[in-house]
Amino acid sequence: MRIIPAIDIIDGKCVRLSKGNYDTKKIYNENPLEVAKQFEGHGIQHLHLVDLDGAKSNKIINHKVLEQIASKTGLKIDFGGGLKSDDDLRIAFECGAGQITGGSISVKKPDIFFNWLKIYGPDKIILGADSNNKKIAISGWLEQSEESLIPFINKYQSNGIQYVICTDISKDGMLQGPNFELYKEIIDSSKGIKLIASGGISDFDELPKLANLGCEGTIIGKAIYENRISLKQLEKFILNNK
Repeated sequence: MRIIPAIDIIDGKCVRLSKGNYDTKKIYNENPLEVAKQFEGHGIQHLHLVDLDGAKSNKIINHKVLEQIASKTGLKIDFGGGLKSDDDLRIAFECGAGQITGGSISVKKPDIFFNWLKIYGPDKIILGADSNNKKIAISGWLEQSEESLIPFINKYQSNGIQYVICTDISKDGMLQGPNFELYKEIIDSSKGIKLIASGGISDFDELPKLANLGCEGTIIGKAIYENRISLKQLEKFILNNK
C-alpha cells in the first residue's frame, strides 16, 4: 500500500481543514516545498497536492506551488482542486503533476472527464469520489450532489477508471479513524479498483488495517501535522513493505 501524505494549499500556504470547512483553516507551514522535502527525506515517494483555492473557484490557482515542488523534489504528485477545463489539465501536467484527480468535473461535466480519460489514459486520471452519507460532494465539498457513491464509482470503472480516491468527509481532519466499513464495501463491490483511502487517519495502527482491506494507497494529512503519526514511522512502514 502506497503512503501518500497530503499538502493542501490556500494562498500558497500549507493548511488543513476539518470536514472540508474553510472556516476551520489552520496554517501549518508558509512554505509547502519545505514540507514536501521533509516527506522526501523520509523515503516517501508520493504526494497528494490539493489546490483548495482552485476547488472553490472555476480554475486552477496554485499551479506555481505544484511546479516548485515538482521541479525541486522527485515526488510523484497527484494534483487536484479546481480542474475544470482542458486548459487546467494542460497546466497541471506541464507544471509537473504525474496524475490529476477530478472530482466536481466528473459529476458536473462527465463528458469532459471521459475525454480526459481517453486522451491521457487511466494511469494519469484519478476519480475523486468524496462522499457525505454515501452521496458525492463537489465544489470543495461545499455542495452535495444526488450521485450515490458506489454506483458512481462503478459507472466510472466500467468506463475505464482504475484509480479512485474516496474521502469520507465526516471523518476528514477529525483524527477519529477512517471509515473501514465504507472502504471494504467499495473494494467488494468494485472488483479490481485501485482504491486510495482518505479521511480520518489518526494513528499508525490503522495503516496495516487499510493495507489488509486491499487499499492501494492511503492519504494522510492532519495525523502527520499534529504529530499523531511520525515521518519515521512512515519511513519504516515503507521499508518493511518493499
